[in-house]
Amino acid sequence: MSTDAPPDDSTNVELAISGMTCASCANRIERKLNKLDGVRATVNYATEKAKVSFPGSVSTDDLVATVRAAGYAAALPQPVGLDEHAQRGEPHQRGEPDVEVDGLRRRLVVSALLTVPVIALAMVPAFQFTNWQWASLTLAAPVVVGGAWPFHRAAWTNLRHGTTTMDTLVSVGVLAAFGWSLVALFWGTAGTPGMTHAFRFTVERTDGLDNIYLEAAAGVTTFLLAGRWFEKRSKRRAGAALKALLSLGAKEVAVLSDGVERLVPASALAVGDTFVVRPGEKIATDGVVESGTSAVDASMLTGEPVPVEVGPGSAVTGATVNAGGRLVVRATRVGADTQLAQMARLVEDAQNGKAEAQRLADRISGFFVPVVIALAVATLGFWLGAGGSTSAAFTAAVSVLNIACPCALGLATPTALMVGTGRGAQLGILIRGPEVLESTRRVDTVVLDKTGTVTTGRMSLVDVVAADGESVDDVRRVAAAIESGSEHPIARAIADPWGTSVGLTGDALPEVVDFANVEGLGVRGTVEGRSVVVGRPRLLAEHGLVLSDALVAAIERAEQQGRTAVAVGWDGRARGVLVVSDTVKPSSAAAVRELRELGLRPVLLTGDNERAARAVAAEVGIDEVIAEVLPADKVDVVKRLQAQGRVVAMVGDGVNDAAALAQADLGLAMGTGTDVAIEASDLTLVRGDLRVAADAVRLARRTLATIKGNLFWAFAYNLAALPLAAAGLLNPMLAGGAMALSSVFVVSNSLRLRRFR
Repeated sequence: MSTDAPPDDSTNVELAISGMTCASCANRIERKLNKLDGVRATVNYATEKAKVSFPGSVSTDDLVATVRAAGYAAALPQPVGLDEHAQRGEPHQRGEPDVEVDGLRRRLVVSALLTVPVIALAMVPAFQFTNWQWASLTLAAPVVVGGAWPFHRAAWTNLRHGTTTMDTLVSVGVLAAFGWSLVALFWGTAGTPGMTHAFRFTVERTDGLDNIYLEAAAGVTTFLLAGRWFEKRSKRRAGAALKALLSLGAKEVAVLSDGVERLVPASALAVGDTFVVRPGEKIATDGVVESGTSAVDASMLTGEPVPVEVGPGSAVTGATVNAGGRLVVRATRVGADTQLAQMARLVEDAQNGKAEAQRLADRISGFFVPVVIALAVATLGFWLGAGGSTSAAFTAAVSVLNIACPCALGLATPTALMVGTGRGAQLGILIRGPEVLESTRRVDTVVLDKTGTVTTGRMSLVDVVAADGESVDDVRRVAAAIESGSEHPIARAIADPWGTSVGLTGDALPEVVDFANVEGLGVRGTVEGRSVVVGRPRLLAEHGLVLSDALVAAIERAEQQGRTAVAVGWDGRARGVLVVSDTVKPSSAAAVRELRELGLRPVLLTGDNERAARAVAAEVGIDEVIAEVLPADKVDVVKRLQAQGRVVAMVGDGVNDAAALAQADLGLAMGTGTDVAIEASDLTLVRGDLRVAADAVRLARRTLATIKGNLFWAFAYNLAALPLAAAGLLNPMLAGGAMALSSVFVVSNSLRLRRFR
């Protein structure tokens, strides 16, 4: 299949595929679809979906018909909103019965009840009463015919379409063992009353028609039914995080119209609608708080356990829970545009992707079954040619059929991806696809944008220095009153009524008259009869307000720390200095330490001045600083680092970071940033905590390690097991059990990612 990008006029669609039973099925459908002109398809066995890109000359009906012609069923997704999607389930909701899994379980239980006595009679000679073999036949026949019916039906479908899959191996192996037993019972000596034989772990080379394999026929069927049931159940559990994500949204919402509340389905909300959220209710969609204050629990989306305080003007996200007071929210995004829907879409896209190693495994599974059948025939011929008995040759050939398993190859990557990306979504980490996992392993340098990533991105008042004889509270109160008339970020930091980080208190600000803004220097006005000036020292000097040596020293100290100092004065002299700064996030220092522990070299990148950048870098523990970089030049910095042989990860949040995020070997966007930055990234960190970047790298590496472990096991199992079976070292029943165990192992190993912390 070509790896070229699809043409610009192509359409993308996702097909739900049913009827696949192994990786060979997925490979076959993929090859059939890719034979259509201009079609590029990727079929994922674990998610049971096909991601297809096709030109205008091909219709969706053609795609569905092609899948059906291959012997499988296909359906287009229903064009429903997120809430209906969640209500209908994807493919089913927790607690809702799964018909396929339940049907397998019933078939498994009946088969197991009938198989256990058959195996016990075959393995323990003391249990072998007169005519025990005929009792075994009575018990085994329903298992071979009814229990194994899904395998026989799929094998027949494959035969009609001229192909083979794992079901072919199972069906042929089970029927061959059962057929040989019938021949031995009716035409050989195995049906003689009083006949006994011991169970052997290996092939007995001198057997004739006095040996039966009913325990192998029934045991293989039951083992494989158990493996398939566990596999299906585990695949549902692997995708449970995405299903949980889809089901988070509110189902109903109280829309506010002309002061009257009206309960409507959440899917009926439109942008601009105003709705009410009471304590304990989910916020129906993304929006902005119009009135009310509360704490919002966003842990289900971000993994952050601490509720966030919100008030008028605060942005809120759909599916988060109002933990406090009554809120009135105006909807800004609905349906597929909400953050929840985008998260679900990113996770689903990632789960449908394939790593390069998986593509190799898929190619192998495409010709795996025919090779195994040929190997079984060759084993039969070799044993007969070497002078072995017909029974021994037949037993070795059946063991080869029973032990081969392409399923483990097909499940290796997708199950780990399903669990890893799902767990990431629960922790507020969105992984775009399997290729991202490879990048995290190679990265050695992490470039951190300063503003909004390492720092809060908001100016805050961090210190107030009062002149001798002045009150700190009074200096701050008067300055805040004057600055309240300005929209400048520094003015907002000083006037912010919640800016109590420096331990200030105060009531309502006094009234300001004759307010004036002095461009680039500061502001002035009259407060409580006093003519007040706030701004640069130069502005105070122009008004004859002299700064004392202590205040000059405070300004110099602030500037050395990369902070901004604002002087305030009235009645002929300067009264104090207010220091504002873009404060470092409390978690940034810990995040840098964690990134270093992962073997990453942190670099601080900013357009800010060198002194301010160095101050921030020193506070969080970064040695390498690249400052005074224009937004357009950030991508050049990344290119320069790559030219030095470094593999670069970039963490940013703004529009000006988008190009650098796209250029980097690994782009990580803070979810609190812009949509442009998020779109350009490989990993999205839903909450604005830099420590999540380290968690994201660890999760991605752990998922990659799990994929590689799965693939190693799948390849090693088949490479080791097939020669053992061909050499006659495995009983067919044990071979079938090992085959089922291989798929179970791969899925179980992937499920360990659910415990990632």
